[in-house]
Amino acid sequence: MKSSLDERDLKVLECIRDVGGPVGSWSLVEELEHKGLKVSSASIGRILYRLESLGYVESQANKGRILTKEGLKAMGRAIASKSIDKHRKHLESLIDSRTLDEFIMVLQARKAIERETVRLAAENISEVKLKHLEAIIADQETRALRGESIAEIDIAFHREIAEASTNSVLVALYGILAMMGQQSELFEYMRRQVGSNYRTTHCSILAALKAHDPDEAEKCIVGHIDALIEDVKKYWEHYRE
Repeated sequence: MKSSLDERDLKVLECIRDVGGPVGSWSLVEELEHKGLKVSSASIGRILYRLESLGYVESQANKGRILTKEGLKAMGRAIASKSIDKHRKHLESLIDSRTLDEFIMVLQARKAIERETVRLAAENISEVKLKHLEAIIADQETRALRGESIAEIDIAFHREIAEASTNSVLVALYGILAMMGQQSELFEYMRRQVGSNYRTTHCSILAALKAHDPDEAEKCIVGHIDALIEDVKKYWEHYRE
């Protein structure tokens, strides 16, 4: 028996919650009609039986059903899932070939600038800056485990490297590119769709910076951005058919 809730299940649970006490089948039919959903008493009976089997409602003698704690949790999950799905569809609607072309152009520009910033950073980075980068990666992991966006953290990581280069012009150029969208939630969504995890590459970049190895740092950053470009192309080829 599936434990997920469809639209009717959710409406039934909402009605029971809103009443605040035991609710019978006929009362539910009327309450649902008030919410614009016409459901027969026989259908309500089947829905209630299923919800009770799942532990989302329980019977109160002959008075009707009440919502359980598990039912309340299930409602929360269903509402959150609906919200996420709506958000996902909105993001998908924003992605077109022009958006993808712009992302690739910005990434190509980033590669040209960041291969230099990371080389300078490897030579000049201080222990304080290294600690900052470690903290950023730790925060990134925490947010990722919670399923939260890490787009802002990604910007912070690369900005910290630009600042560690001690070249104010390169810092300014990176700042301009960072505002051009490809480190946004939209970009993050595309990378999630293709199953990409760039947090591990951040760790490799940090290791090269700790070793003060400009060649290795450049190799890591170039590989990182090339992988981002491939992810954008892969999304277009496989997910926008």
